[in-house]
Amino acid sequence: MSMQPQAEADRSFNRSMLIKLVVVACLMFGFGFALVPMYRAICQISGINNLVQRDVSAAEAKNTQVDMSRTISIEFDANARGPLGFKPEQRSMDVHPGEVTTVLYTVSNEQARPVHAQAIPSYAPREATEYFKKIQCFCFSQQTLAANERKLLPVVFVVDPKLPKDVKTITLSYTFFELNTPAPVTSGTAAPAVAAVAMIANPG
Repeated sequence: MSMQPQAEADRSFNRSMLIKLVVVACLMFGFGFALVPMYRAICQISGINNLVQRDVSAAEAKNTQVDMSRTISIEFDANARGPLGFKPEQRSMDVHPGEVTTVLYTVSNEQARPVHAQAIPSYAPREATEYFKKIQCFCFSQQTLAANERKLLPVVFVVDPKLPKDVKTITLSYTFFELNTPAPVTSGTAAPAVAAVAMIANPG
């Protein structure tokens, strides 16, 4: 007779443990679903989503089909404001739409002190702007150069095959300027961006 209460207690314990395990499993399952919106929210707050979108754009650009029937002449221009030396390693090149291409720029700090600088791109003709896709560019972030430092900076780009047929030449121009000096006033698509960076760099 003494075994019955013990067996009943064991069954009660087992039922209780089973219920707890089921509850824990349900909670873990629900948490797994909750991670997706939580991740999206964190990405939006932290800006990770922008990096992901940039990676997606880069992948799409790399997978673009090359149009061998067309050749576009790309001209490279460089302007500097402040104690900076800045120039492209080559002045021009011919590319096919859809072809992933790399060009190098050289920037040098000509002062005996560190310099924080930013490059702003502009394009000519203006209509080519949306068809010139940069996969990698030093203009995506600020550049810090140590005293008398010289850097070789790559730009990886592709020209969208949807570029209008009448556009035969595109000029890519960069204005590189020190952030703690007034930004230059330039024409073209870069002007608003230069003004915005100047306001951030000189809030007073």
